[in-house]
Amino acid sequence: MADQFLPVVIAIGVAVVFAAALLGSAVLFGQRTRQPSTNKTESYESGVPLLDRANKRISVKFYLVALVFVVLDVEVAFLYPWAINFRALGSGGSMYPLWEMLAFLALLAVTYVYLWRKGVFDWGQRRLPSAGTSRAND
Repeated sequence: MADQFLPVVIAIGVAVVFAAALLGSAVLFGQRTRQPSTNKTESYESGVPLLDRANKRISVKFYLVALVFVVLDVEVAFLYPWAINFRALGSGGSMYPLWEMLAFLALLAVTYVYLWRKGVFDWGQRRLPSAGTSRAND
């Protein structure tokens, strides 16, 4: 049984040795400065002077939308292999794989509707047209 885990132990050992070698070489050959100058500590953006401070506040909505995108995009990781193997899964005439995936997609749809109703996808206040203007002018 121990021989089954030998490749895993060897891979972990190689990874640890490689990481230690990289960190050790950085310590040995890295540039050493005792007192960093103001030029070294200043932010650099393509040689252009900064227009705004770097630590400004960002709305949580951006992070929420990114997180929801990642969570809902993981469905492709489940749909793609299922679609590739659909014929093999249902080769016995069983419709179980189809119903299973439809249940998964229904769960994703319910999640999407829930997030939509909670306002996660709203980026800001909606501008309603005033009484004297038409939508064609926007």
